Amino acid sequence: MSVKHISALLLLLQLSYFFSSGSCGKVLVWHVEYSHWLNIKTILDTLVQRGHEVTVLRSSASILIDPNKASGIKFETFPASFAKEEMKDFFIYWINNALYNMSLDSYWDHFFILNKFFPKYSDVYENICRDIILNKKLMTKLQGSQFDVVLADAIIPGAELLAELLKVPFVYSLRFFPGYTMEKYSGGLHVPPSYVPIILSGLTGQMTFMERVQNMLCLLYFDFWFQTFNERRWDKFYSEVLGRPARFSELMGKADMWLIRSYWDLEFPRPLLPNFEFVGGFHCKPAKPLPKEMEDFVQSSGEEGIVVFSLGSMVSNMTEERANMFATAFAQLPQKVLWRFEGKKPDSLGSNTRLYKWIPQNDLLGHPKTKAFITHGGANGVFEAIYHGVPMVGLPLFGDQPDNIVYMKTKGAAVKLDWKTMSSADLLNALKTVINDPSYKENAMRLSRIHHDQPMKPLDRAVFWIEYVMRHKGAKHLRVAAHDLTWRWKTLCRALEKREWWCFPWGP
Repeated sequence: MSVKHISALLLLLQLSYFFSSGSCGKVLVWHVEYSHWLNIKTILDTLVQRGHEVTVLRSSASILIDPNKASGIKFETFPASFAKEEMKDFFIYWINNALYNMSLDSYWDHFFILNKFFPKYSDVYENICRDIILNKKLMTKLQGSQFDVVLADAIIPGAELLAELLKVPFVYSLRFFPGYTMEKYSGGLHVPPSYVPIILSGLTGQMTFMERVQNMLCLLYFDFWFQTFNERRWDKFYSEVLGRPARFSELMGKADMWLIRSYWDLEFPRPLLPNFEFVGGFHCKPAKPLPKEMEDFVQSSGEEGIVVFSLGSMVSNMTEERANMFATAFAQLPQKVLWRFEGKKPDSLGSNTRLYKWIPQNDLLGHPKTKAFITHGGANGVFEAIYHGVPMVGLPLFGDQPDNIVYMKTKGAAVKLDWKTMSSADLLNALKTVINDPSYKENAMRLSRIHHDQPMKPLDRAVFWIEYVMRHKGAKHLRVAAHDLTWRWKTLCRALEKREWWCFPWGP
């Protein structure tokens, strides 16, 4: 066979891969930021590789999205009603609040900070939603583009209204809502508090009687006191735009699929629905070679190996006192330490520690010399550690991070420390424990085997369901009939469920 014929055959094989879903579609992606963008971009890159046309709505105040670094993805940049620095300052203010003013020992203190944050968060994203929906030129362009599906992170509201206006199905990507409220009341998911730990409660799937009572109190708090979004304002805005009475939660309930960024290596067993799919860890991948300078430093560690330290994409700085506390502990380790840090170089920094403004975290965690990972407990980092079988020292700061680390501690793959009260000695002892006690590595590897032993890779599963929704122009046949109940029946059923749970906190 000639070279020409071989080239033609290879091209046909490649095209058959791109068009394996039957036909290529047009995907519209709702505005997203920070780690949520890093998450969803992994899916978008794969959709582009498979021949789909992907368009991302990007704010002019976007902090992280760089159109020049997203090959194959189209961007519709809309003018925002606030500046980039305002957006950045908003998140930094609340991150610092969580770092220095919030105690994770008391979940009520944690809830108090969250209860102050989310109303302001809701206002910020209502303004972004208005910037998009009320932009007539942009909406006319989107309506004429004939998209097949809208993809959005559910924690950033507005996509459900856009999908309703464009009359196209939509798919959510989501880690969680506080208290699982939207998953329950918009998605129809059943969350029995007798054995399912309510997210942000700090509890696990192995609860005592009193912890079940505590879990029930958390559920009641999130159901009746806490609001992730100012739903009255969102209801009013949606009704004005649609020209008819509309409820934010009911529009969310029209989602065709919920792609939940979790999996059974992290979670405890719980019931799901046909249109809820666990795809946690879809961003994980085999390690690539490190940059030469970094690889040389790693190899210089010899048999002792290395420790990787990162607090994620949103936290790269800390006070001098706190930085010196870390540096003092690291200087006493026989391992080499790679630390993602942008602040002033600590005075007590040892020769075994290198500072980097950015590190290839996944590649470092996949390196054979990595002995431990110091993490804030963000889901992305936790799943990368699980993927590569690396034990963790957890320093949770906010959000789902305390729960993630508690889950890993319960499963024997992590030691948890208190960010505010720990000392250099505490950190040093925790690192020695996870490095020298073989049970931590064994448990991390056990979770890694569970993660890898799936009939389909998480990324392939996420892409499959998005393409499935495009092929079938929705997936309403997977939604439970609970969505069709009148509000009176829903209220009665919820009241009965709550009464049942309250009476029987020791079991279902």
